[in-house]
Amino acid sequence: MQQKGMSPDNFTFVPVLNACASLRALEAGRKVHEEIIQSGCEADVFVGSSLVDMYSKCGSIEDACKVFNNMPSRDVVTWNAMISGHVKCGQGQKALELFHQMQQKDVVTWTTMILGYVKCGQGSKALELFQQMQQEVAVVGNSLIDMYAKCGSIEDAKRVFNKLPSRDVVSWNVMIFGHVKYGQGQKALELFRQMQEEGVQPAPLTLVGVLNACASVVALEEGRRAHDWVIKSGWDSYVFVGNSLIDMYAKCGSLEDALKVFNKMPSRDVVTWNAMIGGYAIHGHGKEALKQFEQMREEGVQPDDTTFVCLLSACSHSGLVDEGLRFYSSMSTVYMISANLQHYTCMVDLLGRAGRLHEAENMVLAMPYKPQVATWRALLGACRIHGNVEMGERVAKQVLELEPENAAGYVLLSNLYTATGNRDLSENIERQRKERRVKKHPGRTWIEVDNEVHTFVVDDQHHPQMIEIHAELKRLSGLMHDAGYVPDTNFVLHDVEEEEKVFHLCHHSEKLAIAFGLINSAPGTPLCIRKNLRVCRDCHTSTKFISKVVGRAIMVRDANRFHHFQDGECSCRDYW
Repeated sequence: MQQKGMSPDNFTFVPVLNACASLRALEAGRKVHEEIIQSGCEADVFVGSSLVDMYSKCGSIEDACKVFNNMPSRDVVTWNAMISGHVKCGQGQKALELFHQMQQKDVVTWTTMILGYVKCGQGSKALELFQQMQQEVAVVGNSLIDMYAKCGSIEDAKRVFNKLPSRDVVSWNVMIFGHVKYGQGQKALELFRQMQEEGVQPAPLTLVGVLNACASVVALEEGRRAHDWVIKSGWDSYVFVGNSLIDMYAKCGSLEDALKVFNKMPSRDVVTWNAMIGGYAIHGHGKEALKQFEQMREEGVQPDDTTFVCLLSACSHSGLVDEGLRFYSSMSTVYMISANLQHYTCMVDLLGRAGRLHEAENMVLAMPYKPQVATWRALLGACRIHGNVEMGERVAKQVLELEPENAAGYVLLSNLYTATGNRDLSENIERQRKERRVKKHPGRTWIEVDNEVHTFVVDDQHHPQMIEIHAELKRLSGLMHDAGYVPDTNFVLHDVEEEEKVFHLCHHSEKLAIAFGLINSAPGTPLCIRKNLRVCRDCHTSTKFISKVVGRAIMVRDANRFHHFQDGECSCRDYW
């Protein structure tokens, strides 16, 4: 290579040094070292590590130490080479000193030291180090699980978790939180049960993960059992555990229990108040949320940016437009908090729902940030509610540019066209979606009965009780018809007969779940269901009728908020 006039670089020197090491060619290695200095590659960490390895293997530990000490930066390979060199030269004490100095160790580091002790006949020290290694490997394994989970690769996280030689409470915590983060709350609860079966004692943070899982899947009874565990363990005095309990109860539909926890807490922080205000917000209790904020101020707790997200959301769900505008203004003028994207999205939603579409659009265009798809989607949803096709088309273009693979934009625009009588345009949008192979997320509903969660999808035929569910739906249909219910078929497929449209509406996932709940619970028992999408107009109307004709309270948590149905009325007052 050199005879051809080619100048070696760092990638050339590394294998040449490895060759010198394998041949124990010390003099040849020294000549290569001189060329490395002349080329300016000595500062390269890979070259430096190879020089340390070469000198160590060639028996010149002094030269290896000189290179090691002069290196501007070192990685785990450098340290391993130096430790291994001292072990091979019989300098065990020096190797141990380096081992303890080393901040990041890998399996090679541990193995080198353990084998060194074994060769010296110090089996007890080797065993002690081996036990330390097992603990350290668990830490590394936990870090790997956490990294995979945070990067969205839950399957890789599971593979590492399942291969760990021993799993401590941190391993389980990371897996539980990972599943919760990616919408697998039921799996997180299964892991908690498995953790208990394996005899691993949970920590306070474990219960926070479990409570978050309960909140995500509306598992109220499971959440109550977790609360019992918290009390028995004496962790109910921990503020961060109390905050999670409030959040769990609010998201599982029991504001009464959330308030009990809040009132019993010996101390509270801003997160505690935010959890309570946010709980009132998702239940549509805007005025209660505002009262809670006033109490927060009276107690001298300084609000943060999340407080105002909760307040603006509460105002949006309850139609408190003037109050929302005042809070938005006071953020910067009174509390010196700059509005972020979440605040702007809440304001667009607030103004849009109230029909002030042009103000909402102007707010989006005047934002100091580039609008995210959630902001545009909030405005598009408002256009659908108020039938503004011209603005809806403009906004939908932005939504589809930002998320061309998400069906939500197509569905909202299609529904806007349908609501305004433009059926041809609606069908054209649906055709475009299908041609671009953008899949719609199917409507899915969950209901918990006797501590077991049951899942339903639209036109579901797989549940073992489907015959009884269909019979119950038929019974309900007759009762609702007699009470004045008229199915809203506007948003059903247009190329089918009216009778088939009604049948399709009757088999939406939430109606299947409600019918299942009615035939599997005692008369008068409240029902609680959870949906992955926003509740449709016909299901909202029919659930009001069902609550009236069967005399049941029915609570529905959709993608945005809670709806409490009782005696033919909904807590949202048809403002959603």
